[in-house]
Amino acid sequence: MARKKIYFVVIVSVLLILTFTVHSFVKQPVNIKTEELEEPEPVYNPVVEIQSTLDRFDSILSENIKQSGTVGAAAVVTYKGRIALLKCYGVRKAGTKDPVDKNTIFRLASVSKSITGVLAGILDDENLVKLDDKVADYIPGFSLHDPHCAQELTVRHLLSHTTGLVPHAYDLMVEDHVPLVKIIERLPEVPLTAAPGEIYGYQNVMYSLYDPVASAKTKQSFDHLMREKVFVPFQMQDASTGFEAFKENENKAYPHQNVGNRHFKALKLNDRYYSTAPAAGVNASISDLGQLLANLTDPDSKVISDKVRETILTPLVKSPLNRGYFRSWGKGVQSKQYSIGWRIVDYKGRKVAYHGGYVSGYKAEMAYCEDEEIGIALLTNSPVSESAQNIPDFLNLIFAEKERIAMENSSAKNIDDKS
Repeated sequence: MARKKIYFVVIVSVLLILTFTVHSFVKQPVNIKTEELEEPEPVYNPVVEIQSTLDRFDSILSENIKQSGTVGAAAVVTYKGRIALLKCYGVRKAGTKDPVDKNTIFRLASVSKSITGVLAGILDDENLVKLDDKVADYIPGFSLHDPHCAQELTVRHLLSHTTGLVPHAYDLMVEDHVPLVKIIERLPEVPLTAAPGEIYGYQNVMYSLYDPVASAKTKQSFDHLMREKVFVPFQMQDASTGFEAFKENENKAYPHQNVGNRHFKALKLNDRYYSTAPAAGVNASISDLGQLLANLTDPDSKVISDKVRETILTPLVKSPLNRGYFRSWGKGVQSKQYSIGWRIVDYKGRKVAYHGGYVSGYKAEMAYCEDEEIGIALLTNSPVSESAQNIPDFLNLIFAEKERIAMENSSAKNIDDKS
């Protein structure tokens, strides 16, 4: 009996020891005080500042396009580096169901000059092709009616239309598909109206001398330079230069002609003005122009510097255009000048950089207001006169809204100061 009691005590003791040992190896819950996770604050989108204006413009533009019978069009608005509005309308070719989308390419016509201006500003900043380089240093045998003027002519004169030649020199030869190199040989026959840098005279041929100058200086083609310095860094993924690139792109808008009563007939593709690529040979989609304008309207852009902006947007010469050119803008136009590839318009107290272009059934327009950090571009494959009203309509809406906001902020500040 005593032995059984001893066994019982031993067994109980062993069980108690095992229980204690197992319990000591079990991970005890640690009572750690956890902080409540805070939700990150949403990133502010500046587009909300102008959303009501965008809605109004969207409605006006849509109605305008509908009433005008436009076959296909696209529009983009950027604000403070953001795409604020991007809309596409209609079809690429009358009689088809292929819609215009954000990647459909159009001919930019003379808006190409503004794209070339951006390229020129970048190459000048990188000391690759300086705006004050002499043209004669890079085009063998280059000459003008006045040999002295030929020696003094610079890249800056080419891109600001201050070469001194009569306006639109040899445009008819361009339309007749005469190669640029052949036209250059005929330049000494063109009368000069002034020395380089003195007066404005719009050019396509002289503007496009930037191609052989830049190619000679960098040992790269104009197309290569445009891709390397503009299309790729600005993420203009659909953009190209030249007729072949346009023709081979399946997502392209065809040109149209108004045959009466707002009915349009599709035209055949043609290569007019592609021989003057810097002046009129760039192709792009509305997404491409959106990317370009987004960077222009973004003061913190990593792609384009303030110095380049200043270079290309500083007015160089007064451009006394005929009264009808800005007719749709009304009386708000105070002055018209030209910089490096851009028309600089003093409009209602703001500096607006603008360019329009028309060729063979395409119309393109682009405007950028640095003061308000706003940009807009419009593309169409069936030009109508009513479309000239769209950009001034937009600018009027934006400027009015900005002035309203400024007045409200001023009133609120006055109230705070009094209190």
